[in-house]
Amino acid sequence: MSPQPGPPRRSRPGKPYRRPQKDPVRILAFEALRAVDERDAYANLVLPPLLRKAREDGGFDARDAALATELVYGTLRLQGTYDAIIAECVDRPLREVDPPVLDVLSLGAHQLLGTRIPTHAAVSASVELARVVLGDGRAKFVNAVLRKIAAADLDTWLERVAPPYDKDPEDHLGVVHAHPRWIVSALWDALGGGRAGIEDLLEADNQRPEVTLVARPGRAAPDELVDAVGEESALPGRWSPYAVRLAEGGEPGALDAVREGRAGVQDEGSQLVALALAAAPLDGPDRRWLDGCAGPGGKAALLGALAAERGAALLAAEKQPHRARLVERALAGNPGPYQVIAADGTRPPWRPESFDRVLVDVPCTGLGALRRRPEARWRRRPEDLAGFAPLQRGLLREALAAVRIGGVVGYATCSPHPAETRAVVDDVLGEARKGQGATAEWIDARPLMPGVPALGEGPDVQLWPHLHGTDAMYLALLRRTA
Repeated sequence: MSPQPGPPRRSRPGKPYRRPQKDPVRILAFEALRAVDERDAYANLVLPPLLRKAREDGGFDARDAALATELVYGTLRLQGTYDAIIAECVDRPLREVDPPVLDVLSLGAHQLLGTRIPTHAAVSASVELARVVLGDGRAKFVNAVLRKIAAADLDTWLERVAPPYDKDPEDHLGVVHAHPRWIVSALWDALGGGRAGIEDLLEADNQRPEVTLVARPGRAAPDELVDAVGEESALPGRWSPYAVRLAEGGEPGALDAVREGRAGVQDEGSQLVALALAAAPLDGPDRRWLDGCAGPGGKAALLGALAAERGAALLAAEKQPHRARLVERALAGNPGPYQVIAADGTRPPWRPESFDRVLVDVPCTGLGALRRRPEARWRRRPEDLAGFAPLQRGLLREALAAVRIGGVVGYATCSPHPAETRAVVDDVLGEARKGQGATAEWIDARPLMPGVPALGEGPDVQLWPHLHGTDAMYLALLRRTA
């Protein structure tokens, strides 16, 4: 005999139980945040396949995708600020709050304090999400905390949780602009100047970056990309003659030129680095170029196109085989001679003095690309600098050994931290002066970025999000002398 159904479940006496309503947008955002937290994944890698699957499953349109993207990136960018506010609204240390609960609270805090979603909708949607992914019990906790947060706006909360600027400037800026204190201090040292400049930089780090395309020379023209996107949605690059900015984001993969590899997505700062190396004056032959840290392939593809126009050949080397395959894909169809190999630039298979131009865009903390990878600011630690230091110096030493006398080396990083930029170059050049390696002299890189203002005192160049609208790329150009 089948068991008789019991009485309906009740949330409280007199009120029938209601199943939680699933909100696909917020569930997707929650899943992305969990992947970032649990697997140390990057949102820019996790989110696209989640959005693609949601579209394929149906019922997920462009507005849904835009909201999910804003919820994920906005929550990650301002995580430190939201943590400080949430900490004021819970009855235990934040470390004792279960991470999935904290993710739901952070998503709710962002909707309340960082978007135009009405307060009642932000609270109810977040509580409903909690019921679906956490259960009724913890949903009540989420409801209580979010109602406390909703009692004040962001400016009021910042006045409560941020220490006064005159007592602790770095900590104040860190809480207000959602950056760890050590990163605020490092960026301030690199930038110099007073409060206005560092606040502009930190605010720029929290802005969603434009999507920028590169029309690879000899293979596509910027006008073709503008025509394909539409003049109302495309803008010329600020500095690179090959750049096109997508004013409203858009889907680059839908463009024929991008699908065919004749164009690609590439930050304008990255384009400027490759263009400056290619434009550096050279005595003697200009036949062989090397990209010694080529993955994932953006700079290599631009260098390959530039080299092809001069009849030069490019060797693109990348240590990780899976990244070397990405480089092969980026270079596919390049009209000039090129080769892609999986090789460690600190233990190179090529002979010394084999190249006329060499670029090493070295692995680094990525502090110059916090707009694109907002979770990196919370994941990185000061000790990471020491971990990268030997690799960065080793790659620059071998780059100088690889270039012929009179040839040019470009040392680049996507970090403005002084320990990853000028300090590396000074150390390697200092070793060379003591007879430990190839000697080189500085080339002033500033004239090789024509029209770009505020490049510093030289001879090296530091780009900035708030001044140039690019990632914070660093470039030093060196000519080997012996």
